[in-house]
Amino acid sequence: MTHDHGEEHHLVSYGTYIMVWLALLAFTGLTVTVAGFNLRQVSVFVALLVATCKTFLVLNYFMHLKYEQSIFKIMIFVTVSILAVFIVLTFFDVSFR
Repeated sequence: MTHDHGEEHHLVSYGTYIMVWLALLAFTGLTVTVAGFNLRQVSVFVALLVATCKTFLVLNYFMHLKYEQSIFKIMIFVTVSILAVFIVLTFFDVSFR
């Protein structure tokens, strides 16, 4: 008795995982390098931008969101958007004290 629910299993090569890992290492190095400069408030923006790129890589390749249905992608997008709104509102609160 087979249960076919339309699921496809996508095989990702080890080379892809290694390239994503190297990209994550490069982004981490970029974050550390930018933190060493005195860019004031721009350094926080750059750190958040790099963290967003790293999150995109981890979600797509290591959590296999790239191969999921659209509803899961929409739910993740909404969740991350709400988190971003809270972070922006927190920065505005701290900035205008």
